[in-house]
Amino acid sequence: MNKFWLVLGHTYVTKLKAKAFLITTAITCLLIIGLANIKTIIEFFTSDEQEHVAVIDRTESLYKALEKQVNREEITLTKITDMEDEAKRAVKEGEWDGLLILSMDAEGLPEAAYYANTIADNRTPEELERVLNELKTALSAAKIGLTEEQMAVLYQPVPFQKVALEENAKTEEELNQARSLVYVLLFAMYMFVLMYGGMMATEVATEKSSRVMEILVSSVSPVQHLFGKIIGVALVSLTQFFVFFAVGFTALKMNGQELWRFLGFDNVSMSIWVYALIFFLLGYLLYAVLFAVLGSLVSRVEDVQSAITPAMILVIVAFMIAMSGLNMPESAFIIGASFIPFFTPMLMFLRVGLVSVPMWEVALSFALLLATIAVLIYIGAKVYRGGVLMYGRMNIFKDMKQAVQLTKK
Repeated sequence: MNKFWLVLGHTYVTKLKAKAFLITTAITCLLIIGLANIKTIIEFFTSDEQEHVAVIDRTESLYKALEKQVNREEITLTKITDMEDEAKRAVKEGEWDGLLILSMDAEGLPEAAYYANTIADNRTPEELERVLNELKTALSAAKIGLTEEQMAVLYQPVPFQKVALEENAKTEEELNQARSLVYVLLFAMYMFVLMYGGMMATEVATEKSSRVMEILVSSVSPVQHLFGKIIGVALVSLTQFFVFFAVGFTALKMNGQELWRFLGFDNVSMSIWVYALIFFLLGYLLYAVLFAVLGSLVSRVEDVQSAITPAMILVIVAFMIAMSGLNMPESAFIIGASFIPFFTPMLMFLRVGLVSVPMWEVALSFALLLATIAVLIYIGAKVYRGGVLMYGRMNIFKDMKQAVQLTKK
């Protein structure tokens, strides 16, 4: 057991002190702080930016109404009497940001054309179009003699309530908040497995390519070495994630209150966090064994990516199914797929986070997941012990068979 702790400690400390780890952690923390303050940053750079739009009003009646309703914080309108060609030339030379030409159609209703050097930025034309649509609606109502009260009734939305009859079912507001939280946690789980699973495979392949593995395997049992690596890298990744979470939590609490409330973090039950942690760790353990075994089959670090591709595809497929299930967590496909062990960590957590799942289903998914992990560990230890002693060109299925045969010798 002492050798297990030696492998674990060496893996953890070495990775934790690595310059790449420290630099990546620092850069990611800065990005998290930036995302939490993105609204403030955007406002800082755009607070003094207004679009100056010249207006040629051929109707002689729309400009005043347009100016009253447009968002003056973003757009400044100026009525001009220039000819159309002269006004377009002024836009090209930068005197105006845009040119709006107002006119009437055959039915006496507003129509407009907007000119700018580029139309990549939709904010200004969309705002002008919104206001003109409102003016058109008002003019159309006046033509057929509708009063403001009648217009208000006409455009009043239909009262439509969504009521869940199932006991303990979430309300619509709770579901929207839960979807946001589940999405964030699913994405974190997805990135966690891909990032640190790859690190696991690379770590094994690096030791193997330097022939250090031959010495290690002769003194440490393959199971101890395998789990020492897995748990060591897991602790490194959890340390990094704890730093990210602490930085993100602090930044959102201080400067991202709107985003914090939108995500619904204040209203999340403790059971959701418990489920998230359990599925998070079990999902990592499941894929970590796969990544470590696949990494032991390659002789060069350059071959790691191609070796772990099957496991990465499984993670990506699970994530894509989970994303599609955010709006239909009770579909038969999502329910059935949530019992497939390689999809369980994401899909069962998705279901638990959004709907009421019978406890026997959760227990069954846990049992299937743990049984799969046990089988993978048993087979993985055999493949791992022989795989780390194999060198040459990689052929996954052939190499696995040969690795098991080497273990029996």
